[in-house]
Amino acid sequence: MNAAIRAATLIGHAAGVEVFGVERGYRGLLEDAITPLPPGEVSGILREGGTILGSARCKEFHQREVRDQARKNLAARGIDGLIVIGGNGSLTGAMHLTAEEERGAQPLAVIGIPASIDNDLALTSMSIGVDTAMNTIVEACDKIADTATAHDRTFLIEVMGRDCGYLAMTSAIAAGADLALFPEAGRTDAAIVDSIVDAVLAARRRARRGRRVLVIKAEGVAIPMDRLKSMVDVRLREREPNADPAAIETRVTVLGHVVRGGRPSAFDRLLGSRLANVGIRALLAGETRKMAAWMPPVDVAAEVGVRSPADPYCWLTDLTAVLAETDRLLKGSSALARWRAAVFNDIDQAMTL
Repeated sequence: MNAAIRAATLIGHAAGVEVFGVERGYRGLLEDAITPLPPGEVSGILREGGTILGSARCKEFHQREVRDQARKNLAARGIDGLIVIGGNGSLTGAMHLTAEEERGAQPLAVIGIPASIDNDLALTSMSIGVDTAMNTIVEACDKIADTATAHDRTFLIEVMGRDCGYLAMTSAIAAGADLALFPEAGRTDAAIVDSIVDAVLAARRRARRGRRVLVIKAEGVAIPMDRLKSMVDVRLREREPNADPAAIETRVTVLGHVVRGGRPSAFDRLLGSRLANVGIRALLAGETRKMAAWMPPVDVAAEVGVRSPADPYCWLTDLTAVLAETDRLLKGSSALARWRAAVFNDIDQAMTL
């Protein structure tokens, strides 16, 4: 996010407009935590993870009177344009904040920039943070794999991804894992346990250095890790009653919020900068209620957006369409969700051979 903040600030100042930063997202907007952002304030933030502006939940933003207060705070400072960097909730808030029936005659435009490590926003092939998160997971899995290989161990590794299994599947491929568990597959607990046990027993029939097993599970797969471990261990003892219990017992690692931090990858720094460049230039050109998107499916994007003149790989997509398609993506009914599930399942079967 800092790459996007930096680019939007520098380009905004170069265009002759005054740039402000809102601390703690919509919470800060409500509390008038709005501060000027001079170029010197952002010059060194490109390599920093997270966001210098901070972030916070603001459930009250669902209420009309709360959004009215936010608009008053913006109007009092003469702010008539916003860049909102975030995921589904942040972009939904941006739509409500700029709704004509609420803002009336107050001039207020908004451009969204997708930022979600789960890659669960529609009409953009990649969101800010995804690449860094994948690199963090793969690095952790590589280290775990060293221990797993040395001791012929099975590791169950949980990564973030509450509603979308993108991180689990892509990191499993990149890390050379034996199995990926993701919510889109819709497997029962029993089927999940059987697939892990089958992978473990298949590995134990391999040559000495091939007996380690890595299973990467998205947090959106409902079965808790402690219960999953217990069920797998019991099933393994049933299938291999003569095996040394210590040899077949699984180990658990929950990466959790470590996936959300760290120095951003080069790709994420470029992605944040390019999306912000497109976003701020669109805002200055009078566009509103659009999202800067990175290489969306062209056949879909052409119906709801236009290619950005500022970057040949970026589009400006209609924010209403983005949110509607994101809802279908998270429900598993969109074309992208169906494609991901089918491809993930095909790859998953290949990984277990």
